[in-house]
Amino acid sequence: MKSFVLAIISVVLCVTTGTAQLLTTSPAFPADNAALTITVDCTKGNQGLLNYANTNDVYIHIGVITNLSANNTDWRYSKFTWGVTTEPAAKATWISANKYQYTISNIRSFFNVPMGETIRKVALLFRNGSGSLVQRISDPSVDMGNMYITVYDNVLTGRFTAPPMEDRFIPVPEPITKTTGESIEITYASSNTANLKLFFNGTEINSVAGNTLIQATPTITVAGNQQIVGRVTDGITTHSDTISFFAAPAVNIQPLPAGVRDGINYEQGDTSAILVLYAPNKNKVSIIGDFNNWIESVNYQCNKTPDGLRFWKRITGLTPGTEYAYQFVIDNTLRIADAYTSKVLDPNNDQFIAAATYPNLKPYPTGKTTGIVSVLQTAKPAYTWQVNNFSRPDKRNLLIYELLLRDFVGNHDWKTLKDTLSYLKRLGINAIELMPFNEFEGNISWGYNPSFYFAPDKYYGPETSLKALIDECHKQGIAVIMDMVLNHSFGQSPMVQLYFDAAKGRPTPESPWFNTAAKHPFNVGYDFNHESPATQYFVSRVVEFWLKEYKLDGFRFDLSKGFTQKASCDADGNNCNQANWDAYDASRIAIWKKYYDTIQSKSNGSYVILEHLGVNDEEKELAAYGMMLWGNMNYAFNEATMGYTGTSDFKGAIHVERAWSQPNLVAYMESHDEERLMYKNTQFGNASGAYNVKDLITGLRRNEMAAAFYFTIPGPKMIWQFGELGYDYSINYCENGTINNTCRTDPKPLKWDYPQNADRKKLFDIYSVMLALRNHPAYKNGFTTDRITWNLSGAFKWLKLTTDTSNILVVGNFDVTAVTGSVQFQNAGTWYDYLTGQTIAATGNSQTISLQPGEYHVYLNRNITNILTPVTDLDNQGKDTRLSVYPNPVTSNSTIEYELPLNTEVTFSLLNVNGQRISELQAGFKTKGVHQLPLYKLKGARPAAGLYFVRMRFGNNSLIRKLIIN
Repeated sequence: MKSFVLAIISVVLCVTTGTAQLLTTSPAFPADNAALTITVDCTKGNQGLLNYANTNDVYIHIGVITNLSANNTDWRYSKFTWGVTTEPAAKATWISANKYQYTISNIRSFFNVPMGETIRKVALLFRNGSGSLVQRISDPSVDMGNMYITVYDNVLTGRFTAPPMEDRFIPVPEPITKTTGESIEITYASSNTANLKLFFNGTEINSVAGNTLIQATPTITVAGNQQIVGRVTDGITTHSDTISFFAAPAVNIQPLPAGVRDGINYEQGDTSAILVLYAPNKNKVSIIGDFNNWIESVNYQCNKTPDGLRFWKRITGLTPGTEYAYQFVIDNTLRIADAYTSKVLDPNNDQFIAAATYPNLKPYPTGKTTGIVSVLQTAKPAYTWQVNNFSRPDKRNLLIYELLLRDFVGNHDWKTLKDTLSYLKRLGINAIELMPFNEFEGNISWGYNPSFYFAPDKYYGPETSLKALIDECHKQGIAVIMDMVLNHSFGQSPMVQLYFDAAKGRPTPESPWFNTAAKHPFNVGYDFNHESPATQYFVSRVVEFWLKEYKLDGFRFDLSKGFTQKASCDADGNNCNQANWDAYDASRIAIWKKYYDTIQSKSNGSYVILEHLGVNDEEKELAAYGMMLWGNMNYAFNEATMGYTGTSDFKGAIHVERAWSQPNLVAYMESHDEERLMYKNTQFGNASGAYNVKDLITGLRRNEMAAAFYFTIPGPKMIWQFGELGYDYSINYCENGTINNTCRTDPKPLKWDYPQNADRKKLFDIYSVMLALRNHPAYKNGFTTDRITWNLSGAFKWLKLTTDTSNILVVGNFDVTAVTGSVQFQNAGTWYDYLTGQTIAATGNSQTISLQPGEYHVYLNRNITNILTPVTDLDNQGKDTRLSVYPNPVTSNSTIEYELPLNTEVTFSLLNVNGQRISELQAGFKTKGVHQLPLYKLKGARPAAGLYFVRMRFGNNSLIRKLIIN
């Protein structure tokens, strides 16, 4: 006798009621070369078309799975084009509230499937005409959310119709929420007349002979795992189906153990952990995972705290160092990962992470559960930090490099970025701002669609590689800032899923973290309620984790102006009033002051940078409190570089212009959100005669000029990746080479060949020497003060920075024709062009300067020309070395300042113009870092006036700088 047994069916997500099915078919057992009528119930599944008003605008998207399909989602012979509303043959018929029907006269001929190809499933979705609303199964992570109807052959088979089933590739029951003492309705059908039996927990509860249907309503008498078996036989063939579900016992009320917090709490001995879930208004929670084969059981049901807010369970018998995947099961229906986990496994995206990026990634428990799972690991190998006392750079002179790891290095991993730090060090930055790298939805993303806030995204590599990068940054004097997204979260977040109204597509009013609808007009995802104590606790835990576990130096907060409960939109998040959102908001300021204080309490001196872009009164108050704020000056700077002077006043980049008491303005020429300067230069630049900004070299020179002004302005500065090389691919560049707004977050070309272009390299050098000037001991204090004056409104622009001893004057012509302007140097005497070494005599009064289009100068009242130019020595593996002498021409107090990339012996020589050695000094063994040496120790007795050279030898390398003795 042949026997066909279907695998055990597990309970899955989504709350439903009643006995109706997601899909109902006529006939109940569809066959090849036969008619098929499909009825969908939109109160089931994901409820994508629930209560859809336009009942005449529902269409089917349909195909088949055959023996030639590559996988479950490989539809063949699809009939209709997605989103095309003019196909009447695809229209579904409304039959009653939330129910639509579609009829096929003959399955094989309808799809035009060739003879000899076996049809196994009809695959389908229902949608509205535009495709913006789609009716799917409840879990879109399973087979892309597709619904399936089995096409049967003549072999005897059976199926459950109650409990209600969801039509996945392998059908599963809708969630069964039963407790002891309750009964459950069971209906089992056969494809042909036969003998049928039903079993419940191993006991036969009904049997019928010569029929096609059998029913029973057994009572659940014992808590725990339950099993229903339906069996049909005709004496030759036997077919069985099995449903397993869990009937929970009464919830145990017990207070939290002392000292535990929400999330994972590892215990001494490394064989146990206490898991805590904050879930007000939920009834019961159990835990499934590797430690119980993903099956709910009485032993893994959580205790509930007396206040009803939390559930917790001690998991024992764990092997130290072993990773265990797990989920919470909420009220027997919803499976979610732990919001506090530091690692997740994703069934849809992990498969695309290369082993070279993340070696030995734990496999997803395929076939045992669905959705994202969390991971715990006792006795996790600890990272040994080499730098434990990093001194963060002065925030008033932060030189930030913003980068998206995916588009900066080819391997998109932390290790490659660590190996690339020499490039950034050579540029002269002292901080890296990394775009969001906690787990976000998908792999190819900017990261502003966050889902898990304690887990580094695996697409960028293991957490130990991230820690090694941060450690190396600190060794090289570079702070690391995390772009943090806490205005909103996305649907993969377990906090969103825990309180979600699928019918309305938004969080429920019960959510302790999220608003039901956004309070402001620029929200994406689901809007956090930052006046909620639950949200404030969560934020506190998030910042504490990254500051302490990863030793980060601070955060740039995305869309910080959204941290408000003052409603600028209606109850559904529509009809928003931007003016209301833009207005001064005392409650928003209070939220941010509280968060700032929280961050400082976790790690004093941490940076807080806000993407606020709000009214000046509000930003001024936040800046005075200690926070830094983004200042978008892309438009004005780009108008200037393109040569349109009437709209090129970039004085808004100056904190004094905004009447701020602190230079905490992170004004920028470029950011990830703005168009590239060079792209617009080459596409839209102005021209006059032979002078054309669209020319690559001309456009690059104009970016040099803009950089000379930008970096002279006091306060923190930010470079968006490759801006120092004149990156000229549009923000909307698509991978196929076209330009389209839909491609904004698409991967962009890596252009590490740019430095081979001399003109692009020159722009890099200008950035580098301007950043070096900001760190020169004679000038650096000026970049943290407010002693700045300017005239930036016309073509002839000037900017002055003044200290008690060291002054800077920058002049430039942003027109496309020659101009003449007047300017007054801060003091009379000889001034030095920092970038060329040429001199100019300053009268101390207003004097006229004529400039060609694009001509600019950075004048200093001290001669430090080229003394801090970073140099790369190939024998030294690309590490940065500096050698300078100041003042130069020399005085009796001149000093040699040098920076070493490694510990080494150092020797200095004084050479004449013929290369002959005049004197030599053995400086001895010196450690990596910056050192100083009085020049008189090298030159000894005063040589004759003239040009000389100082040579520094270290290891197998040497550097030479010119020296003028008057």
